Amino acid sequence: MSIEISPSYFDFSKLHQRMQFYIDEEILSCCATLIMRGTEVLDYKTYGFMDLESKRPLLDDAIYRMYSNTKLVTSVALMMLWEKGAFQLDDPLEVYMPNFKDMKVLRSGAKLSDDVVPAKQKISIRHCLSHTAGFSYGFIEPNSVIDKAYAAGGLSVISDASVSLEDFCDRLSSLPLAYDPGSSWRYSVATDVCARLVEVLSGKAFDEFLRENIFQPLGMRDTDFWVPQDKTDRFITQYAPVDIFDPMKPGLTKHDDPITGEYNTKRAFLSGGGGLVSTVSDYLAFLKVLVNGGIWNGVQLLKPETLSMMRTSQLADGVKVAFPMWSMPGTGFGLGFAIKLETKKDEPEAALDEYHWGGMAGTHSWMSPRTDITGFCLTQRMPGFWHPFSHEFKSIVYKLAEQ
Repeated sequence: MSIEISPSYFDFSKLHQRMQFYIDEEILSCCATLIMRGTEVLDYKTYGFMDLESKRPLLDDAIYRMYSNTKLVTSVALMMLWEKGAFQLDDPLEVYMPNFKDMKVLRSGAKLSDDVVPAKQKISIRHCLSHTAGFSYGFIEPNSVIDKAYAAGGLSVISDASVSLEDFCDRLSSLPLAYDPGSSWRYSVATDVCARLVEVLSGKAFDEFLRENIFQPLGMRDTDFWVPQDKTDRFITQYAPVDIFDPMKPGLTKHDDPITGEYNTKRAFLSGGGGLVSTVSDYLAFLKVLVNGGIWNGVQLLKPETLSMMRTSQLADGVKVAFPMWSMPGTGFGLGFAIKLETKKDEPEAALDEYHWGGMAGTHSWMSPRTDITGFCLTQRMPGFWHPFSHEFKSIVYKLAEQ
């Protein structure tokens, strides 16, 4: 699917030069950038290569591992069922998934995973959508008591795709929570729980629900949980840095192969938190739904008021988004989106209310209601989340929007 570019008076040369710098310095193997005002694409450009070995130029219809950009799709899918009256946001999760009844929480200061107390309140679906349920991820803080418990329980979403969503959630329900539901924020497998909830409420496999209700209606032909053989020539090779602790150090090594890698067979685990592959044009159709009041090309996924609620922070007073390795001050979280509640000194006021999220390999999308600008930048670098290339992209775009 081609991407139509609308004429504009903006000069994008500085952006193009800076993104090319990351390719020339071998910090990134590839990059694509797209800027949209309203639903009109003002600029789209690709940089770099499908793979460093052949130096084949990056294709317009290249397939990317979207990782946590999947979370936005999953959240929209679940909220589509909410609009149909399938559940209420404050319903206890256990109503639909009984294994999550009588959950335990790690005692404050616990040294072992069996040092627990009863949870003070039940996990709600709102908690799951906003990452306040008390779940963890199992790899972000590998030395923590809770993540060690996840590893011991076989809950590794980054290496084990052999279990179904149902089995995954059954295992998850046997582990303690990191904190009482609603009392804190922790990035987690909560969106995978949301994916399983879609299955329970709809009676369909998660991939089937997405295909019938989002992908096919929007014409997202290349978006799926795996890449079939006839598409592997469009699947980008993924690389890792030679020094994970120095994001600007040149040098890359192959991390996932497009032909023999982890996405080349159908997997049991349909991760709602990070399992999708997609193209720029496919995901662009989804982004247009988000910025256009829930509808695009005659396909209405959500009502405008539902999207507005999703872009409103659901966190309790004093609770903010926090990572041990990435600073995200002034950030709240809605029903699937991070939300900028305060700006830093080097950020424009126009960035307030921006809603966004990105994938681990560097696929970032952000929408700015105050400027009506959407930014989308992609690479395949593990890790590439919160990388300087995406911050520079955003900074340059906001400066253009101020003109």
